[in-house]
Amino acid sequence: MNAVTAPPVRPTRASWRPGPPRLPSIGRFSAVYLWVVFLVLFGALQFHLFLTVSTFQVVFSQGAVTAVLALAFLVPLTTDTYDLSIGEMMSLTIVVINWLTLHTSLPIGVIAVMVVAGCALIGAVSGFVVVKLRVNSLIATLGMSEVLSAFQLYISQNHQVAGQFSSLFVTIGNGTVFGIPYLDLYMIVIAAALWFVLEQTPLGRRMFAVGGNREAARLAGISANRIVWGSLVTSAAIASLAGVIYTAQVGAYTADIGQGYLFPALAAVFFGASQLSQRPNVWGTLIAFFALAFGIQGLTLQFGAGTFWASPLFQGVALIGAVGIASSRGAIGAGGDGRAIRRLLRSRGPEARPGAVPDLGASPRS
Repeated sequence: MNAVTAPPVRPTRASWRPGPPRLPSIGRFSAVYLWVVFLVLFGALQFHLFLTVSTFQVVFSQGAVTAVLALAFLVPLTTDTYDLSIGEMMSLTIVVINWLTLHTSLPIGVIAVMVVAGCALIGAVSGFVVVKLRVNSLIATLGMSEVLSAFQLYISQNHQVAGQFSSLFVTIGNGTVFGIPYLDLYMIVIAAALWFVLEQTPLGRRMFAVGGNREAARLAGISANRIVWGSLVTSAAIASLAGVIYTAQVGAYTADIGQGYLFPALAAVFFGASQLSQRPNVWGTLIAFFALAFGIQGLTLQFGAGTFWASPLFQGVALIGAVGIASSRGAIGAGGDGRAIRRLLRSRGPEARPGAVPDLGASPRS
């Protein structure tokens, strides 16, 4: 008996018509839209001053230090921890480097490494206070900020400290390559390394899991305390790197440096948390910071030197608005809905779930 073969079924092509092009979502790219608005507005008002290569170089070179400081604050924020000592950590780095160049004959490279390592150790002390003594991170790091301020005043005797630096060190801080300031290259390297760790490694997934729900992350086998501690050490080290970059660019220490850089960094991180992935992220932070920086630069060019009040007003309003936006979208705290923990548990597999911790919202498996 011959088998009956069914006629071949021809695949039908789904009717697909390209729809009208859509602009990126304003919710995820509001900083980009704001940046474009500033470019168009101040470009029309101050065309010969604002839309120039020199203006772009000034904004990006002057903003590199603050952007690196923002990345320092971003690291512990992924674990829902706040480090308000980053401004004074950067300032302490500046005064110590200047003081050591005046009173020792150590090479500047050795001094920079020593100071960054020392600041990382200070970050470890902050981690001890937060993790072991269970002090709220806002209070602990705010107190550490005051302690670091006292160290600076003692070292500098409340005077400006200007070190003696080689021409090579000055070039490292003020040179350009193809018109791009060296400082921006340092910033991009730090940002790319941090992005890779946070977004492409198990450590980054653990950090977001701890920020999403620390207790659930602990039950899933994650050493939450160790990760929080390490994030504060890393934050201190990156803030110290910002101080090294500032010293290479400017060279001198004054007592009012730290706090002036802190609030723009916070505004950038919180505004950036509402961008792109809508959680604390590297590229959203940089986009948000430079969007705000171009707005301030445009105000300065438009109204002249009499707008010394514009920068703090702009940054204060931006910080309040950014925190409000990020909080309303659940971006602060790395998204407490457990998605980061679910991704982590799936990547580790069922054998890595001590105590048979459920998949936090996933359907039960037999």
